[in-house]
Amino acid sequence: MNPITNATYAAIYAVTFASLFGCAGMTAQEKGTAIGAGAGAVGGAVLGGGPLGTIGGAAVGGVIGHEVTKP
Repeated sequence: MNPITNATYAAIYAVTFASLFGCAGMTAQEKGTAIGAGAGAVGGAVLGGGPLGTIGGAAVGGVIGHEVTKP
């Protein structure tokens, strides 16, 4: 393998492990906010088709995720 491929695999593994273990110490409300923001960003990107839709979707999804998981 060439070095670029190794660096790509290393980056993929780092992002995967960070996303799996990064939420371990979070409260349920923080997890809900993060999941809502991620889902909103994906939805905004698909529906909006640009960076503004992605940012708007992430903001709205984060707020909804935060409010839904309130204790």
